[in-house]
Amino acid sequence: MTDFPDLWSGRSGRVLLLDGGLATELERRGHTISADPLWSARLLHSDPEAILNVHKSYLESGADVLITASYQASLEGFRKELGVSEVEARDLIGRSVTLAREARSQFISENPVGREVQIAGSVGPYGACQHDGSEYTGDYVDHMTQQELEVWHRPRLRTLVECGVDLVACETLPALTEALALVHLLTTEFTDTRAWISFSCRNGTETCHGEEFRQAVKTVMGVARERGKRAGNQQIVAVGVNCSDPNYIQPLLKSCGDGPETGFVVYPNSGEDWDTTHHCWTGETRDLSCEAGKWMELGATYIGGCCRVGPEDIKSLRNTVDLFNQN
Repeated sequence: MTDFPDLWSGRSGRVLLLDGGLATELERRGHTISADPLWSARLLHSDPEAILNVHKSYLESGADVLITASYQASLEGFRKELGVSEVEARDLIGRSVTLAREARSQFISENPVGREVQIAGSVGPYGACQHDGSEYTGDYVDHMTQQELEVWHRPRLRTLVECGVDLVACETLPALTEALALVHLLTTEFTDTRAWISFSCRNGTETCHGEEFRQAVKTVMGVARERGKRAGNQQIVAVGVNCSDPNYIQPLLKSCGDGPETGFVVYPNSGEDWDTTHHCWTGETRDLSCEAGKWMELGATYIGGCCRVGPEDIKSLRNTVDLFNQN
């Protein structure tokens, strides 16, 4: 794993801009995804070029970080839905990295004096791959142990790391138990890999499973700090929130006081609500660029968007982030 002492320096470095929603942008471009158990991961098999093109559009909009199309990818899911072997399923997860790297290469070749771009391997929660909306409740952690979650997450995490991601995005985690499972894997088995830990939250104080966000952040950073001291390597570059209502972000960050020493990662959805019964979005959108300055003042060092946040939104956020970095 390449070391980025300046780029990934948390609060001592500049704020980095993430990309926006992948699956919802693919849907906007005509792909049917919402009702699919594999979600955007199906296109790794059926239309990888479409994923490549969305990645490129986010780079053209100003993103510093691309998140791979592996959020809802799993060995079990690919084997069940596509009838492929375990080796083929691993290859599909690896393809998510290849596509992001290819998008980066094409962008750099067309913009040789442009910015540095990093690839974050998406590690979505167990609930996402059940395709039942449980990533927004975390109910499954009530009958799964941390060790069982580690066993489930290990194959995808290993594949992403072996394929050369720059860091890992452990995202939309509804519960502290799952976050700790991933931190344990990272700090014991993937010790050269950097990552951020990002929760989904149901209001301005709690994770979707009901833990206090403030305490979840404190616990994750406490474990990471202690293991980092022993290993001489701080792997967790940020802790935060994603795919949650942007109205929740400011109170969530404020609840943490000074926040984690590394800074927060923040990439909410558009403000619309996901209807799990009809598989559609309802409600009004929010302009994230109007709120992002407040989040950065509260310690956000990674800013972006999740579901229903598209390239034009990222372009607006680019301007906000640039103004903040100049001050």
